[in-house]
Amino acid sequence: MRPQRPLPRTAILSFCLSSLILAACGRGEGGPGGHAGFGGPVPVNVVAVQPESIPVTLEYAAQTLGSREVEVRARVSGILEKRNYQEGGRVKAGQSLFTIDPAPFEAAVARSEADVAASEARSAQAARDAGRLQPLLASKAISQKEFDDATSGAAIAAADLKAAQARLREARLNLAWTRVESPISGIASRALKSEGSLVSGPDVLLTTVSQTDPVQVLFGVADNERLRLRQEADAGRISWPVDGRFQVSLKLADGSEYGRTGTTDFSDVRISRETGTSEMRAELPNPEGLLKPGQFVRVRLSGAVRTGSFRVPQRAVLEGPQGKFVYVAGSDGKAAMKPVQTAEWTGGDVVVIGGLTAGDQVIVDGVLKLGPGAPVQVGSPAKEATPESAPAAQKQGG
Repeated sequence: MRPQRPLPRTAILSFCLSSLILAACGRGEGGPGGHAGFGGPVPVNVVAVQPESIPVTLEYAAQTLGSREVEVRARVSGILEKRNYQEGGRVKAGQSLFTIDPAPFEAAVARSEADVAASEARSAQAARDAGRLQPLLASKAISQKEFDDATSGAAIAAADLKAAQARLREARLNLAWTRVESPISGIASRALKSEGSLVSGPDVLLTTVSQTDPVQVLFGVADNERLRLRQEADAGRISWPVDGRFQVSLKLADGSEYGRTGTTDFSDVRISRETGTSEMRAELPNPEGLLKPGQFVRVRLSGAVRTGSFRVPQRAVLEGPQGKFVYVAGSDGKAAMKPVQTAEWTGGDVVVIGGLTAGDQVIVDGVLKLGPGAPVQVGSPAKEATPESAPAAQKQGG
């Protein structure tokens, strides 16, 4: 039997190094679901949560439009002679925007004036004739029929005069309407008809004028979100503004904040078949004209308050196969996993609306080293992410 050869020195050294590395890993921190070290408690920081009233901010995509948008149309037909405004510029109510060729209408006025003069003469003549027959009728020099015919002729002449005067007023109105004016003050859009075009009265749109101060903002609330918010309100977890009008602020396309705020003034009861949303509208002051009709913005609604909810730092909320959960330090010195229901974020915190009770010691640091039942060593209480927001929330809710 051949004697066994001794192991090389390099192999012995490799084996020893591997054993040391494995031992070090065993004494290291445990992964999620494991305990740290060989039975040592995991040092953690906690925050004691209490129910509070937390302001609710709702955010939606929105689009601006003028508070009044008016179509400008000519009231008479004719040749468009001149455009009298700067396209895209501000116009005032009563300002002339277009001129329709007035020559045909001036001629119509002159013709109507002549008709009125002729009718006045005929009416005066008929009245004189009837007046002269009055004494003849008294002396039986003429028959009653002759007098009645003269009286009727005078009445007809007077009616003809009134008709001629009405036609004159109409002719003068048509002449005045050759000056197409802006009905409101605002921003005038581009002209849709060029000079020299034939305009067939009100059938032809010439331009639009939008009143941009104040400006309106349209946005839609998804039906499922509307139902969820209504259910929470019915359950007493959310209280709406007393007058039902939300405070509104805007975020512009470049991420900057619009410097003025407004309120909601309309909420549709219908759900759009095309988008599945319920339309809402807000109104904001816009004296500088920064907001233009058709601009896309983000609208934020404030004024609602969520009551009886908990504010938990975002880093404390984990997500597993069964949903979101937090670890709570129990009185027995062990970590317990609690499933939670969350709502919106507020600052760096998550609003928890279910799963926690007042006084729970929610673990906020060291959660990745924990598993259910892991021993923990609670350190100094952790600071909340937004400590200054709690008093404000309590003040608004109370």
